[in-house]
Amino acid sequence: MPDGDRALTTSQAAQEEPPPGQLPAVVHQGEVLQPNGGNWLIRAIRSLFGWKPGSVRDDLQVVLDTSSPDDAGFSTLERTMLRNILGLHDRRIADVMVHRADIVAIKQDIQLGELLSLFQDAAHSRLVVYNETLDDPVGIVHIRDLVAFMTAKAKVPPATVAKRKKALPAGLDLRAIDLKMPLTETGIIRKLLYVPPSMRAIDLLAQMQAARIHLALVVDEYGGTDGLVSIEDIVEQIVGEIDDEHDSTEPPSIVRQPDGSFIADARASLEDVRAMIGDQFVTGEAGEDVETLGGYLVNHVGRLPVRGEVIAGPDNFEFEVLDADPRRVKRLRIGPRKERPAARARDGRRREASTDGTTPASLPPTGDGTGSP
Repeated sequence: MPDGDRALTTSQAAQEEPPPGQLPAVVHQGEVLQPNGGNWLIRAIRSLFGWKPGSVRDDLQVVLDTSSPDDAGFSTLERTMLRNILGLHDRRIADVMVHRADIVAIKQDIQLGELLSLFQDAAHSRLVVYNETLDDPVGIVHIRDLVAFMTAKAKVPPATVAKRKKALPAGLDLRAIDLKMPLTETGIIRKLLYVPPSMRAIDLLAQMQAARIHLALVVDEYGGTDGLVSIEDIVEQIVGEIDDEHDSTEPPSIVRQPDGSFIADARASLEDVRAMIGDQFVTGEAGEDVETLGGYLVNHVGRLPVRGEVIAGPDNFEFEVLDADPRRVKRLRIGPRKERPAARARDGRRREASTDGTTPASLPPTGDGTGSP
């Protein structure tokens, strides 16, 4: 072969030789080359729509915001869940926790009989256990552990069952269970997690999965109990509310009365209250950072109202606290403001001094006759 041809062949081979680290691609008839995998499609879309290079999170958010369900290939439910997952990245424990006032907890020395009744009323499978106060938590108790403990106590040995004239159902004698036994003697109290309110919800979800603990107590900077969060509370941020057989199907209500007033659950959302009462119910700044009617009332007054108290509300409305405890407001009456007579003197003996310091002639003197109380 002539030297010129040999040189030409070598040059062509060098041009056709694939770069180091890459194998020659086998292209069949009818195939289209796609350089760098599928990145060409992303670059083409960004060039077409003017997208700037960013994270996959931003790209997915743009797709969900700008495309229709048919274009993106996601159903409405899938789009909602994807949005919730993206939002969970910035969601904090303080946003999803159950606040301290709504925590159902028990003392560690509670008797088993009382514990059974409390499980029935609370409709929860796990309860927080504390020593003296909720700021001194001990752990949690699971109803399955309680049932297992009571079953083991009621179990009768097979030899004893064989000697009995009357058979025991499933070999259990429930009379052997001491319902006065304190919880601390059962050994069924489990550990729980302690987390700050500023922790990301998605990080707690991973920690719960790793530790196999489904309940966490939220503590503030001083170590006090601030709230409670379960794995269900976090999952609900993605899939929506999860109601079981024991959850109430009735939302916090607000009901119009025949006289034009409203009886409202303090847990009712401000949005529902405005929709029921009308646009004239303007909450102003006190309703900006709260979601419930009870939260608005506390912000409006600047303290926790007491039962029976009447409080002037926005515009021409007033609130009457129908039910409350030392921790929260429960039920309210909302109605037009009423004119009330001026309050009388506390003991009937208080007198107003005149401008010259003497007792008005229309009021009889009190005490020693000098006019002083």
